[in-house]
Amino acid sequence: MAGGLFFVLLALDQLVKLLVMTTMTPGESVPVIKGIFHITYVLNPGAAFGMLPHQSWFFILAGAAMIAAFCFYYPRLKQQCGFFHYGCVSLLAGAVGNLIDRIRSGLVVDFFDFRIWPVFNIADIAIVLGVISMMYAILYKEKEMDE
Repeated sequence: MAGGLFFVLLALDQLVKLLVMTTMTPGESVPVIKGIFHITYVLNPGAAFGMLPHQSWFFILAGAAMIAAFCFYYPRLKQQCGFFHYGCVSLLAGAVGNLIDRIRSGLVVDFFDFRIWPVFNIADIAIVLGVISMMYAILYKEKEMDE
């Protein structure tokens, strides 16, 4: 089940990025709801919000370290509550999705543009939801297991 979640998130991220890259030019923006939500093709040289621009090697090494740590700890993760386990899987899928972009071109393809927030992608959503799920597990589910 966890492997399925990983591959679905990764495949969805990469397929939508491929669609954006093959049908749009960088900087192009297509309004879905004018002034509120657009599909905007952005090549991000940094991390979230453009932090640490042009540090591709740092992000590639960090991504590789995350994959190694996940593989090492996975037997223990399977024993955790579902929110923590699947949160880690979602986080990894997002990290790998953006890592693929960085290895391919040194830039991450972003496209969801809500105009009041920096442009982001499906991998970023997977990372954020994974972290939220893990935090929920740590803050609430582990307390239930201790009782």
